[in-house]
Amino acid sequence: MKDKFDIIIVGGGPIGLACGLAAGKAGFKYLILEKGCLVNSLYNYPSNMTFFSTSERIEIGGVPFVSNNPKPTRPEALEYYRRIAVSNHLHIRLQEEVTSVEPLDNLYEVQTNRQLYTARYIIIATGFYDIPVLMDVPGENLSKVTHYYKDPHFYAMHKVIVVGANNSAVDAALETWRKGADVTMVIRSDGIGKRVKYWVRPDIENRVKEGSIRAFTNSKVKEIRQSEVDIQTPDGIMTVPNDYVIAMTGYQPNFDFLKKIGIRLSDDEMLEPAYDPETMETNLKRVYLAGVICGGMNTHVWFIENSRDHADKIIKSIGFSS
Repeated sequence: MKDKFDIIIVGGGPIGLACGLAAGKAGFKYLILEKGCLVNSLYNYPSNMTFFSTSERIEIGGVPFVSNNPKPTRPEALEYYRRIAVSNHLHIRLQEEVTSVEPLDNLYEVQTNRQLYTARYIIIATGFYDIPVLMDVPGENLSKVTHYYKDPHFYAMHKVIVVGANNSAVDAALETWRKGADVTMVIRSDGIGKRVKYWVRPDIENRVKEGSIRAFTNSKVKEIRQSEVDIQTPDGIMTVPNDYVIAMTGYQPNFDFLKKIGIRLSDDEMLEPAYDPETMETNLKRVYLAGVICGGMNTHVWFIENSRDHADKIIKSIGFSS
């Protein structure tokens, strides 16, 4: 038997929750489906992460976010969004992955790893954090390599290579170094990324300048082996002793899922999905996008703070068409 809804929201991150709040307020029967835990991407952020945005800029549904400092931490954000879900009795099913969305008459059939649903409207708010951008080098599949950084203690007293130069890479480099790791950074460009948090930039630049953290700029990883890594530098191949590689090379949306549904992607390297910025409706009738997924590979365009209004745009559009 199929469960029937007005709206099914795919993704239980902050923007998916915002869509649920807006749908409930408008009187729609809705369901949020999340393949992981509540706000799964935030859960997988580094344990000690501090947001770039202030707490009021990542509020959703008009519910105040009170944090100890102007910029909230990961644990504070997890607690805030959990309280949003619980206190508003959001209709959400966790650990339930959507595997297909198929048109059926004037509805859509949504198949998950548990059951089949139908809905008139679909909102996709799946973000981009689940699929890492690979380096495509020999040895990347070794167990010593990770594309997700959680906590620095594990790397204490080890030789660590951090690949990348933006916020995630800089945080990993500084935190593991402060726990006693021997840290080397491999940076494709000529220095630390321009988007690095302004209060962190002097710290990492000073550690590199004094030689506490070694940095190869205009360089890339060439090959990874069990106890060493080859780095392609402007001066040739450098072989560095190594225990672990933390590859902060970025992440991407699940483009295969979007294409399988039938959403058009741009034919350039950005792979931007087709949607109307006024209504957020895609090339598929009654299928909408919300949040950072709208940027395709350009994952630094949309954030919680500037995509919160997607929820209201979508529900307003649905209200007009109902």
